[in-house]
Amino acid sequence: MENDKESMDGENIFAKEHESYARHRAEHWDKLARRPSGALTSHYRNRLAEIYSHVAGECESVLELGCGRGELLKALNPREGVGVDLSEQMIVEAQRRHPKLQFICGDAQTVDLGDVTFDMIILSDLLNDLWDVQAVLMHIRRYCSEKTRIVLNVQSHVWESIRRLAQTLGLVTPVMPQNWLTPIDVRNLVELSGFDLVRRWEEVLSPLAIPLFARLCDRVLVRMPFVRNAALANFYILRIHPQAMKRALAPTVSVIIAARNEAGHIDELLRRIPEMGSHTEIIFVEGNSTDDTYGVIKRVIADSVRDCRLLKQPGKGKGDAVRTGFEAAKGDILMILDADITVPPEDLPRFFDVLSSGIGEFANGVRLVYSMEDDAMRFFNVLGNKFFGWAFGWLLGQPIRDTLCGTKVLWASDYRKISRGRSYFGDFDPFGDFDLLFGAARLNLKIVEVPIRYRKRRYGETNIQRWRHGWLLLKMVVFAARRIKFR
Repeated sequence: MENDKESMDGENIFAKEHESYARHRAEHWDKLARRPSGALTSHYRNRLAEIYSHVAGECESVLELGCGRGELLKALNPREGVGVDLSEQMIVEAQRRHPKLQFICGDAQTVDLGDVTFDMIILSDLLNDLWDVQAVLMHIRRYCSEKTRIVLNVQSHVWESIRRLAQTLGLVTPVMPQNWLTPIDVRNLVELSGFDLVRRWEEVLSPLAIPLFARLCDRVLVRMPFVRNAALANFYILRIHPQAMKRALAPTVSVIIAARNEAGHIDELLRRIPEMGSHTEIIFVEGNSTDDTYGVIKRVIADSVRDCRLLKQPGKGKGDAVRTGFEAAKGDILMILDADITVPPEDLPRFFDVLSSGIGEFANGVRLVYSMEDDAMRFFNVLGNKFFGWAFGWLLGQPIRDTLCGTKVLWASDYRKISRGRSYFGDFDPFGDFDLLFGAARLNLKIVEVPIRYRKRRYGETNIQRWRHGWLLLKMVVFAARRIKFR
């Protein structure tokens, strides 16, 4: 019973954040329900309608999430059309304009349409606006048959600065802060949610309906190499993976928490870590703190009914603490969770699902997709993380957007192989992140990134020294290039 209460506390925190986010989005779109579209928006949406009509063909049943006023759904002319939108005023306007279609006010992440499937499900320019992309994609699996096609388009950020200027001038429909989704992110989220990517391509190059020029841009030039990278929209067609819902026997889990000067986070951290698999153990590795972190962990563990252990770190650095915890762990799956709660513990089951479902063999958190809380990460840290993500992704031959996110998950059996082969790279990594990433790449493990919402620290100060550690990371890039890329 106590475990259930602790899990519910974390779920309630997460649910309230989602509700607040959705409410503000709904209020924004309510104000725009009867406002005419800007000049640039009209051409863009007309072109989208042409593209979707071509893709849909003779689909009889279509579900559109984030339907707005229903123009796109109407353009497809389905026998059975259902539109869902957060905004009540948008739904009222859509039903007034298109009475033969069905419109429902609801959240794409939770809407209940009953026991029904559709030939096509559309998410047009919706992913950029969602609180939790993965949760929405996983939710819509219930409305899919093996023949269902999910079609979505995501606005490119290549033209983001120009779009903001156009919004200021009233030429496009205003939007709230958006998620930054690259094609790599979308492909990753598709895999995480149990779908296969059937096709991806670019569309819409001309911002205005200029005679002849727009047709040339949108039908010819946008197909050309290099030029297509300047397209306004990336399109994707998905199908549900036939193995998505299958699970093997539930593995056991060990959550490793390196804690140094984190006394103010321990109690909440333990309450919010969910139970996963057939059993979850939690291992704290205390790193010679100057505050009472060790004593706090000891007291919290004594009061808890959960399977917890406390270890004293023998050496220095997070990498040493993680290795200490991994060596003591008994679980089939090993998880790293930072003690500062900047990564929500409620996200850990997503990492578990990546491994237990076979979607991936190494799950790496990425903090650079969803918008962050103010002060969660300093500007130069963001730039540095993006640069090193690009560099190590290039070096490892797999997309790695965020090398330094503290949450990484892998099979214990794979970790033992990495540990045995550590001499190939040497014991040079004080963070532990690159030791695992390099080892996973050398073992040819499938690395999958899991987007998370990054929070600001509420207690203490970060142990990262951005300039000194940044220089160390540069040396790691050179080292990895010699050992992996140019070997």
